[in-house]
Amino acid sequence: MNMKTNKPEQSQGVRLDKWLWAARFCKTRTLARDLVQSGKVQYNNQRSKPSRLVELGAVVKVPQGFDIKEVVIKQLEENRRSAPLAQLMYEETPDSIAQREKNAEARKLSAFHSPKPDHRPDKKQRRQIIRFKQQ
Repeated sequence: MNMKTNKPEQSQGVRLDKWLWAARFCKTRTLARDLVQSGKVQYNNQRSKPSRLVELGAVVKVPQGFDIKEVVIKQLEENRRSAPLAQLMYEETPDSIAQREKNAEARKLSAFHSPKPDHRPDKKQRRQIIRFKQQ
């Protein structure tokens, strides 16, 4: 019991949006809340609310860049920590790591297929392009 308010103290629970912010998946709590509310974050393979209390060992799927990270919660923290300490709060699943590497390789291969010019066309080349398109 808390002596000041005579209310029983709540158990150690951290909101999902607050945990995402503390683990540095989002820059602000507002962005974390919006990410969860939009349904892009899954908690134990279910859509959840930002106020959901997270538990140790729960699986969270979080979009990050082009990929979706699947992580297991290892620590509960309400306060934002430095990046090395934040990485200790979760562990990425081996399936997630393999999928991210596979996607990165596919993106790298597709980058070679799209031709990119070395430079912008100069005035003479632009005129030639315009003449070619008009024909």
